[in-house]
Formats: sequence, structure tokens, C-alpha cells
Amino acid sequence: MIQLSKRLQTVADFVKEDAVLADIGSDHAYLPTYLVKKGIIQRAVAGEVVKGPYESALKNVKREAVDEQIMVRLANGLAAIEKSDQIDTVTIAGMGGALIASILEEGKEKLETVERIIAQPNIHAEAIRKWAVLNGWRVVGEKILKEDHKIYEIVVLERGRTTYTEKEQLLGPFLLEEKNEVFHEKWKREMTQWERILDSLKDATEDASVKEKKATLNEKITLVEEVLRN
Repeated sequence: MIQLSKRLQTVADFVKEDAVLADIGSDHAYLPTYLVKKGIIQRAVAGEVVKGPYESALKNVKREAVDEQIMVRLANGLAAIEKSDQIDTVTIAGMGGALIASILEEGKEKLETVERIIAQPNIHAEAIRKWAVLNGWRVVGEKILKEDHKIYEIVVLERGRTTYTEKEQLLGPFLLEEKNEVFHEKWKREMTQWERILDSLKDATEDASVKEKKATLNEKITLVEEVLRN
């Protein structure tokens, strides 16, 4: 039986029973293979844009005898989804938040039958929350976890109109409620990084872009400091 990493297991935990899944950027197709073998999902599409991982996914799916339930496709982003698939759940894990948001934006027409999106950005989860608000999706669940010294966020979306404050977009509405130990560690790290950038800008020419960058960083530091203090 495939053993998922802590990160992918957390993604898997958000997949509903009997889902029809599209795993975008599936790498070795571990996630859909695990979900099929556990009897959690009916079937899946594993989409991969890079030839090496695509071929690896094909081999893994065949070796695990799930090639009838999992269709592996070489395609860019949501282009892996065909209308006849009737996909209701999309997972996108292991990329930057801005890239995930751009994949969702570029393939919007492929989300017609999709009810749930589970995104696991390595950085900049804020971009996914912003995309959600602009496109009629809302955050219905979030997790933050640490694995191998790296911190990951998982953001789960379902259809629905909503708005979020700047604080909620940056830090996550559900994560803000919980504020666990990993949350504190992540945002302390981020503040340290922002302070370093501010320090490096001290001697920079004070043009409009530098002023704007400084103001944005100072705003973020103030916001995060307040959250961590409370």
C-alpha cells in the first residue's frame, strides 16, 4: 500500500467519499492511487505536464493495478480534464500559490462540474484565497502543518460568494481561528524575512516602487504582529 507523506495525507483527508478526482501536477500519481486503493474515490484523472513524472505515473498506476480507475494524461494544468470525465473534485499540490491561482484562472471553463478544490501551496496561499473571492468560491477548510522542516498550508474551496479581510486573505480565515504552534512559527519566519528585506532597502534610492514596497512590508509586519500578540 502506498504511504503518503504527511502533506499529501492531509490533502487526501479533505477528499470526499465517492469523489471523481482530477489531480493536477500529479507527479507519480501517488495521491489518486492511494485514494482509489482505499476505496475513497470512484475514479481519477492524473494530469502531469512534465514527461518524466508522466511516464512514472503511468508505470505506478499499472504496477498498482489501478489503470482502469485512473487515467494518466500529459497535459498543462486543467487541460487534463475532459467534459466527459465529470470531475467533481480537483487537487493541486506542491506548487506556489500564484501558480495554482493561474492554473485555476486559465482553466476556469474546466471547473463546470467541480464542487471542491483542494490546494496545497508551498508558498503564497494568499493568492488562492484572492482568486476564490474573485471567482465565486469560498474557503471551507484549511490546515497548516510542518514536515521535514518545511511549512505547508492546505486551502479547501467550495462554490459560494464571500469576502475576506486583508488579514483573512493573508493568514487564512480558519487558520486565524486556530492559531496553532506551526502557524506562529510560519509567521514569525515571514516577519524575519520581511524585516531583512526592509533592512536591505535602507540604502536604496527612494523611488515610488521602493516606497510602495516598504509601505506594504510595514503594513504586513504590523498586521502579523497584532495577530501573534493576541
